[in-house]
Amino acid sequence: MAVGKEIRGKIKSVENTKKITKAMEMVAASKMRKAQERMRSARPYADKIRNITAHLSEANPEYKSPYLRASANPKNVGFIVVTTDKGLCGGLNTNVLRAVTTKMKEVQSSGGTIHTVAIGNKGFGFLNRIGASVVSHATQLGDAPQLEKLIGPVKVMLDAFVEGKLDAVYLCYTKFINTMKQEPMVEPLLPLSASRLEQSAAEKKQYGWDYIYEPDAPTVIDDLLTRYIEALVYQAVAENMASEQSARMVAMKAATDNAGTLIGELKLIYNKTRQAAITKELSEIVGGAAAISG
Repeated sequence: MAVGKEIRGKIKSVENTKKITKAMEMVAASKMRKAQERMRSARPYADKIRNITAHLSEANPEYKSPYLRASANPKNVGFIVVTTDKGLCGGLNTNVLRAVTTKMKEVQSSGGTIHTVAIGNKGFGFLNRIGASVVSHATQLGDAPQLEKLIGPVKVMLDAFVEGKLDAVYLCYTKFINTMKQEPMVEPLLPLSASRLEQSAAEKKQYGWDYIYEPDAPTVIDDLLTRYIEALVYQAVAENMASEQSARMVAMKAATDNAGTLIGELKLIYNKTRQAAITKELSEIVGGAAAISG
């Protein structure tokens, strides 16, 4: 029964794996709810800054922030790539990195140069492997991202754009749609488009007051736009973390189900092997008895 013993060992191994994946599924489900709450709570802050900044920009049409400066033919392009620190979350990172690679090839085919900022271990490792220019990175953000850890890498891109070293900056992350669906996004972050700062009629009425600027309007508008861009990046990280936990929960549930199916198949093979061995032994006994009696 050496074969049967080997199959029993495989069954035990798969059962242990099933326990681990089931535990990881439950942990991911718990973290997913917290990540979704964090993602939703970050949205009002970004909306408030956007509305105030839009109103200030309309109140001062003579000043145009460098963050709004558009280039007709962008040659130097920056990418802020948001991925996860850990794996075991299905094709989440693969999908967004595939979208980033496609966009990079478009920029390079038109003769442009690329500079990147990596947020997350998976993206950092991938960008290093393909030989991309990584000017800054942030990893090990934990389950609750802190804006302080993101400001440094983001400021590198903002300063390069203001100084004219970059003509455009793209924000790449995975957008949370629902528990079963996450969508890879490659969105233009800089220059800020007019559509991002558009206000509805209700918002214009709500922010229909004037301001006293200290020290001056350009400084206030630029600082607010900086906070707004940082809020957009933080929102992208929060969306990516909610997507990560959802994808991990789904992946671990699929792994648990597959382990259960595999255990059933191994038990069937074990029973057939055991039955065949018993039948063979009975045949040998009957054959031996018949030979003695004959």
